[in-house]
Amino acid sequence: MVTASDPWQGHDATVLFTLLLTGMPTLIGLTAYLCSRLTRQARRRNTPVRTWRDVSLAAVAAGLALYLWGLLHVLFLDDREQAQECERQRPEGTPALVGRRGDFIPLRLVCEASDGHDYSVVVPGYINPSLTVLLLLALVTAVASGLLHHKQRTPTRKEG
Repeated sequence: MVTASDPWQGHDATVLFTLLLTGMPTLIGLTAYLCSRLTRQARRRNTPVRTWRDVSLAAVAAGLALYLWGLLHVLFLDDREQAQECERQRPEGTPALVGRRGDFIPLRLVCEASDGHDYSVVVPGYINPSLTVLLLLALVTAVASGLLHHKQRTPTRKEG
């Protein structure tokens, strides 16, 4: 049994499976919605507000797909294989390993050395920086869509 004080714990399996089982249908739904926006009829009704909203949703979908891809890297390695990866990728001069932990935000599997240093393994290095860029893009485009929507709904005053 793994306890919270266990220095060799990876990612919580319950959280990992919950994220995968809720993330996949969400990604499928977002993808289906975005594909529906590509129809001729939907393109005719396109406005700047809808375009910015769809770009935001596309960035969210891409970020979710990337995050799920990182989770799959963690899912397919058992504890022994994770420990082997820690040993295999241990930097030169790093003393004995004393623990391993799994973080969901940022997504990483961290190997902890006895000198207090740690390093990440298993999750590809491009996942977290790409997620940061995609989520910032999603935020900026959602704000742009919201501002345009607000501007359309707010009547302009005439000076007279």
